[in-house]
Amino acid sequence: MSRDNAHPPSRPTAAALAAAYFFYAAVLLRTPSIGAIRPFLPAYMALEILYLVLFTLVLWRPPRRQITRHLYFVFQSLLVLFLLILHPGFDFIINLFVLLSYQVALIFEGRERWSWVVVQILLICLPLMVFQGPAQGLAVSLLSMAVGVVFPAYAVVTQEIDFSRGKQEQMLAELQETNRQLTAYANQVEELSAVQERNRLARELHDSVSQTVFSIGLHSRAARILLERDPERLRSQLEQLQALTQDALVEMRSLITDLRPQENRPGERPTP
Repeated sequence: MSRDNAHPPSRPTAAALAAAYFFYAAVLLRTPSIGAIRPFLPAYMALEILYLVLFTLVLWRPPRRQITRHLYFVFQSLLVLFLLILHPGFDFIINLFVLLSYQVALIFEGRERWSWVVVQILLICLPLMVFQGPAQGLAVSLLSMAVGVVFPAYAVVTQEIDFSRGKQEQMLAELQETNRQLTAYANQVEELSAVQERNRLARELHDSVSQTVFSIGLHSRAARILLERDPERLRSQLEQLQALTQDALVEMRSLITDLRPQENRPGERPTP
């Protein structure tokens, strides 16, 4: 895959989106409650709002270039780390790393996705372990670290479900198209069989019935001549004429039966 043509990012579900903004709201609303930062509160909250603006923009309009996406997460991570360094007592700021870990799962895939998730998990715990001591920092960050894993895992599972649903819909469409083609082919075969049957009946009509009718015409003409010239031979000529007529009737009945076989039940004699 080209580094400048990344795969389309996944869209967050409504539940995950609500949880993400709930996390952010919890961080933003808790900030003014800490009296120690009141002199710097406007600038501090401005940086938090900047984080939200960038988070929302990339969530709905992610950059097309892969390098731009990486730079975005570098900048956001440094921004959250800067907010934590400004006041290490604000351990709740690490929840912003949790949101980034979720966004990573939507933007990237494969090795890049999980590499960034690991980076966010380390950024959740390491600064607190430095500022509050290894034991205390790890204890405070454990819950956020767990959520930082659950959020991207949820995003990955959702993507796999959507992908499977898309594959099933594609397979269903292909099966419907195949069924349509088979139906069309069956209709063509049926039409071809009907044409072949008509051609067979036409040949039989020409080869047998038409010849018999032609012979009837000849014998009728001969009978008329014998009636005038040799009446004694007329009887045998009429008998031949009657036999030909009977043969022609039998052949016509057979052809009519072939033309409409569905009207005859099994074992039923052909309808004259």
